[in-house]
Amino acid sequence: MRIAVDVMGGDHGCGVLIAGVKRALAEDEKITSIFLVGNKEKIHAALPEGGFRDHRIKVVHAAEVVEMEDEPALALRKKKDSSISRAAELVSEGKADALISVGNTGGIFAAGTFKIGRIPGVKRGCIATVIPRHDSEFVLLDAGANIECKPFHLAQFAVMGNVYSREILKRKHPRVGILSIGTEDSKGNALTLEAFKLCQQLNLNFIGNVEGHDLFKDHVDVVVCDGFVGNVVLKTVESLAVAMFSMIKRELMHSTQRKLGAYLAKGAFQAIRRRMDPEVYGGAPMLGFNGVVFKGHASAHERAVASAIRVTVNAVQNQINQTIACDIAAANELLAAADVADAISANS
Repeated sequence: MRIAVDVMGGDHGCGVLIAGVKRALAEDEKITSIFLVGNKEKIHAALPEGGFRDHRIKVVHAAEVVEMEDEPALALRKKKDSSISRAAELVSEGKADALISVGNTGGIFAAGTFKIGRIPGVKRGCIATVIPRHDSEFVLLDAGANIECKPFHLAQFAVMGNVYSREILKRKHPRVGILSIGTEDSKGNALTLEAFKLCQQLNLNFIGNVEGHDLFKDHVDVVVCDGFVGNVVLKTVESLAVAMFSMIKRELMHSTQRKLGAYLAKGAFQAIRRRMDPEVYGGAPMLGFNGVVFKGHASAHERAVASAIRVTVNAVQNQINQTIACDIAAANELLAAADVADAISANS
């Protein structure tokens, strides 16, 4: 198990990411090597005194960084010695099985597309975000990589999300739905209506359209949409969670009676907070590439970095990319057999 970690893109400096790497190595002996990719002087300065004393750590120098304000594809071309480029090259050259970065999302996606390459048959990679609900999770994809999509892209997102839900989240028969404005087959725009028809042809537990209020009712396991809609949903859910905790805390502090009630319910509140804690998930996988690619939160702390590595290791162990390749090939054959070959070429 070999993982390349871009340690230069976080909000808190490379020291926090290195601490997360150290924690992950201590927790998992199956990791054979982790490449710390970035400015070697900053990396060595951030290492504990005497280093890690762990032979699995290897430092790979990269003099440049793709900054958050950089235009991703352009920065990738101009900054050939950037940490994300060097980390992606380790995967494309077969020296690493996976790439983790907390840097520029577009830069990571561009590196996956142009340096690592897509799985054969996959037309677009995508971001898959796992969102918790009361006793389970659902996968939302695309969560922001592809602002403009075609129906065939959404059909492939459905296939990849189905694989991730089945293999990683261990749903036996994931329920796959297209996010729309109504559950009726006739509801939606041109994109969702055509994607609906394609998904009906696939070997999926396709339940049709789902609405926003279905997401947290345990009605669906894989929610498919374009990156514009997905990112709006994701940011709304994140901000709502923060707002709800803030409102509850404020209301519970209004009186001594309420404070007593809050104290008695402290365990319940802590359990909910742990359930909603983004550091447990570490970030989001980018599916469809010839190597596991994982996007961590820019604000990630040590525990979130360790979680990102844990999730990535799980994806590599479960051979997620090999399974996606098989299922995508089968899906493409089904669509061709269903006489929608024109849709495949038109939606490339």
